[in-house]
Amino acid sequence: MTIACSPVSVDDALRLTAQRVGGRLRSALSDLPGPLRVSAGFHFGFWDARGTPITASPGKMVRPAFVLAAARAVGCLDLSRATRAGVAVELVHNFSLVHDDVMDQDRVRRGRPTVWTQFGVPHAILLGDATLSLANRVLVGEGGDGAATMSAELSSVVVELCEGQLQDMAFEQTLEVSPEEYLAMAAGKTASLLAGSCALGGLAGGAGARQVSALRGFGHHVGLAFQLVDDLLGIFGDSAVTGKPVGADLLRYKKCMPVLAAMRSGTAAGDELTELYRTRTITRANLAHAVALVDRAGGRDRTLDEARRRHDLAVENLAEAGDRAELEALARFLVGRSS
Repeated sequence: MTIACSPVSVDDALRLTAQRVGGRLRSALSDLPGPLRVSAGFHFGFWDARGTPITASPGKMVRPAFVLAAARAVGCLDLSRATRAGVAVELVHNFSLVHDDVMDQDRVRRGRPTVWTQFGVPHAILLGDATLSLANRVLVGEGGDGAATMSAELSSVVVELCEGQLQDMAFEQTLEVSPEEYLAMAAGKTASLLAGSCALGGLAGGAGARQVSALRGFGHHVGLAFQLVDDLLGIFGDSAVTGKPVGADLLRYKKCMPVLAAMRSGTAAGDELTELYRTRTITRANLAHAVALVDRAGGRDRTLDEARRRHDLAVENLAEAGDRAELEALARFLVGRSS
């Protein structure tokens, strides 16, 4: 039996998660047939397009870290099942990224070409499908008590994620989106997977229905806070950190929370921003002015307030968790990026 010692910091949690989940992830990808195995490893940064090993970041594996932290929070000592759940969650996350890159026509991810640009759109779609199926196989491959419940949890997450992505795409075609509609979309596109990660960690750790529900609620609110902080970084973030120019999301006319809050502020700055969006006249020449309009209309402050409120709601859901320190630290890490 493996003793589940809690990491003392977020850095430790992410490092130990990468060590525990990374090997199982590579092993899972080896079960894919040749061409899909090559493109999957290419996406994760394990090797190049010809299958030659390289050293690249596969991502921080934040979601698997929540899986393992949730399992530890309910007193799990043997993390083998939670590790399988963490691998499954990471596969689902990357299934969504591969498909998102196709839908958004993004050519670069993590500093490397996206799968569709390297292997073609049909290949990328099929890789996403295969990765999703592989996730469920990893999750329930050894069967046992609770396997069906965990599979149902993961399947529900995927349906919510797809619904959120569909809503997000629909928002691109309309100017009238309310903050409430946006949060409902983000609950599916972003928060569902973090909520499911925490619930799966609880299930893997043998938690009862009440604890699993509380962990799911915690992940839901953390996921919304995470999206709101991402929204702030997409407009006000340091380009040296985000890799994108300040205001990048405005150039794409993204209807993120700071923009929506600004548009509904009833201020002159909010009205001017609305007109820039309606006429699609934001350019690099007036981008700094558009960023300032969001700020002056209160978009930054309202979004940050909502992110902090969601963080507080998340923590409230941990009242029944045992060792909650690691989950709270991970939540602070995600929300604190806005500073």
